[in-house]
Amino acid sequence: MLTEAQIARFNQIILSFWADYLNDHPDYIDDAGIAELTADSCFTAEEVYPMVIAALMGLSVDENRLHREIFDAYFPDMIHPLSAEDYRSDPYYRAVQFPNVRAGKWELRTLSYKPYEAFVMNDPHTRADRRIIPQIGYFKERFDYPCVLEGGREWMLITPNEINTMAPHVEAAFGKVLTYGLGLGYFAYMTARKEEVDSVTVVERDADVIALFEGYVRPRLGEAGKKITVVQADAFDFAATEMGKGGYNYVFTDLWHDPSDGVALYHRMQALEHLPPGSEFGYWIEDTLRLYE
Repeated sequence: MLTEAQIARFNQIILSFWADYLNDHPDYIDDAGIAELTADSCFTAEEVYPMVIAALMGLSVDENRLHREIFDAYFPDMIHPLSAEDYRSDPYYRAVQFPNVRAGKWELRTLSYKPYEAFVMNDPHTRADRRIIPQIGYFKERFDYPCVLEGGREWMLITPNEINTMAPHVEAAFGKVLTYGLGLGYFAYMTARKEEVDSVTVVERDADVIALFEGYVRPRLGEAGKKITVVQADAFDFAATEMGKGGYNYVFTDLWHDPSDGVALYHRMQALEHLPPGSEFGYWIEDTLRLYE
């Protein structure tokens, strides 16, 4: 069994590895490489993939007992082959198709994951023994997803990570819903589809983001779109002056790109939770943000 000190050390090693791997060469493993490794062996792609990652981490799983223990403790719940069809059948994907367009500083494009390209697909899982297990996914085929770029940087997108990390909040939403941050309208649409949801008020300060939504998303949302009201305002100004008046049942905040800009905003909104008595609050990638506090 790994000791507390070993777990703390290997948490750091594994998180650092994935940060470097996903930033520098997430498509290092490709379909040609997988085909070569499985051609003359009894191993499947699902078995080979984590073994290649382990080797890249410097783990000698078959020769080193500690390395095998690390592999067994982290890898079975860390790397996940995903079904492209499961995500393509998502109601938002079925309803909304995007052209490549520009709106002010934003560029709306369709991007793709390559076969076997690795990506974050959910918040990390934190175990009782303090293991922090990143949630990494890949598809065996190309997978297209919509994305809004600012200066070439991915800013708003709908990938398996967004779908998975928003799912608990979509499930929790009921009654009058308030959400800070429009993005591509995924949360607004998915909550508006629910019978338990009466209305969805979205607070978004960027006029170009609102224009993208009104021009290319809302027209495709059918009856659910009629429940959605977009208010152009600063989230914290709205929270301070209007949130307590609205009688909102569920308040969801998604104002950040990742933990680097999210932790401070997360705490700033938390400090305003007392303003609407009785409201329930949810925060995008909250489990991840807590790891960076």
